[in-house]
Amino acid sequence: MNDLFANYTNALRPVEDMDKAMNVTLQVTLSQIIDMDERNQILMAYLWIRQVWFDAYLRWNKDDYDGLDTIRIPSSYVWRPDIVLYNNADDQFTGSMETNVVIRYDGKIMWDSPAITKSSCKVDVSFFPFDRQQCRLTFGSWTYNGNQIDILNHLDTGDLTDFVENVEWEVLGMPAKKNVITYGCCSEPYPDVTYTLILKRRASFYIFNLLLPCVMISFLAPLGFYLPADSGEKVSLGVTVLLALTVFQLLVAESMPPSENVPLIGKYYIATMTMITASTALTIFIMNIHHCGPEAKPVPMWAKKFILQYMSKIFFVYEVGESCKRPQTEPDMEKTSKVHEVNGKAKQEVPVDVVKNCPERFVPKDKDMMEEQEVGKGFEHVQVSEKCPVTHCLCHNESLLKNIEYMANCFREQRAAQKRTGEWKKVAKVMDRFFMWVFFIMVFLMSLLIMGKAI
Repeated sequence: MNDLFANYTNALRPVEDMDKAMNVTLQVTLSQIIDMDERNQILMAYLWIRQVWFDAYLRWNKDDYDGLDTIRIPSSYVWRPDIVLYNNADDQFTGSMETNVVIRYDGKIMWDSPAITKSSCKVDVSFFPFDRQQCRLTFGSWTYNGNQIDILNHLDTGDLTDFVENVEWEVLGMPAKKNVITYGCCSEPYPDVTYTLILKRRASFYIFNLLLPCVMISFLAPLGFYLPADSGEKVSLGVTVLLALTVFQLLVAESMPPSENVPLIGKYYIATMTMITASTALTIFIMNIHHCGPEAKPVPMWAKKFILQYMSKIFFVYEVGESCKRPQTEPDMEKTSKVHEVNGKAKQEVPVDVVKNCPERFVPKDKDMMEEQEVGKGFEHVQVSEKCPVTHCLCHNESLLKNIEYMANCFREQRAAQKRTGEWKKVAKVMDRFFMWVFFIMVFLMSLLIMGKAI
């Protein structure tokens, strides 16, 4: 120590010829990825940095010192190259740890120092959570130009033999490349060594916590069309699913940087939310059709032919009894036809039958009750003194027939209104089934596309 540092100073570059550049060999070993802050675009890593150079003034003859070929002294005693991380993002600017240097008898100095670095990294989240990132670590001298210090990379890649596996990121490689750059401030070239850390995100955590819940929630949206319209929960289901997806969208937005590149899972959320919004709007429209009252207009002919005949068979939409192959037989229909026949001929056939069934000897006791009856083509006035039975004379049943006719008309109007209401409900049900399958296919295709990105 006394002989070596008798006339030595660590403030000057230790070369014999000042016109020659000093070669500094750099080797970086990646030990651990501590954190990857996508929002602030900062990579925190634990590195082992080895720098090797030759000091022309720290040499000795090992035979003069009992074969001593190496010594280890504090690094602050010798001159050190001011190699720093160019893209450092640490607010405290802490450098390497003050460790010892190993000096060999021929002047070769090897300085190994561990360092926790924070470097800026441009994060591209376009394919999140199936993305790959490339973070660059650029090392170079801060004050010495290429004519004074030439930086060389010891290997063509960073050393990953002692790397501790990260739970979120998988390291695919760490190639090294030397660059010589001339900056605008200075005319001299400045060499640097850039290590490109290639990272691939482990997407299992995001698949099970963000993607699969979204896919399962998305499949609830088409089921809203299968829900009966009278349940009153069709719109509520769509709104609830929309709110659930909004919560997941906020979770993704909080962890992503505010950039123009929308992440893949964010696009999936937006597409699903748009689909659910459209399904809720269609549900409101279909419920309006379902609740058409008796005053609604009849179903158009094209809708009867296309929706009620063809589409209902395609989507297996049947009313009660329609799915059976035997013809529809309802007792009410037979009763309706009989009432219709009676009502239709009440004014033509019933009076004649009543007159024929009323014997000629029966006539109302009161003379005011005498009336003129038509028999065949002529008219005949008959007066009898006995009382006509009430059950056989038309004069006593006329008001009853009018009531029956009124009741039959009301029944026919009610049946017609029920038929119109039933047709509109069937139209709404067919549209529900149609949109249910359309949205199922859309959800399946979107899920297939985003899963294809993972593969």
